[in-house]
Amino acid sequence: MRTQAVPSLLTPGKIADALGVILPRVLYILATRRHISPAARAGTLRLYDRKAVALVRHELNAIDARRSGQGVANGE
Repeated sequence: MRTQAVPSLLTPGKIADALGVILPRVLYILATRRHISPAARAGTLRLYDRKAVALVRHELNAIDARRSGQGVANGE
């Protein structure tokens, strides 16, 4: 019998820790980017997969690039 690996899901706080940013920045991205949605819920707790973490990282990098006046790699 083949067993499937349990996916590793993260809370917004764990995402912030993994990316080295403060929690309010991650919560802002999650609240304003509708294309980043939870992979699962445990009660009211939202849990995110690796793809969502990568999207959050991308959005944070895009914000930082715009703030520094460099633009984003894809031409924004």
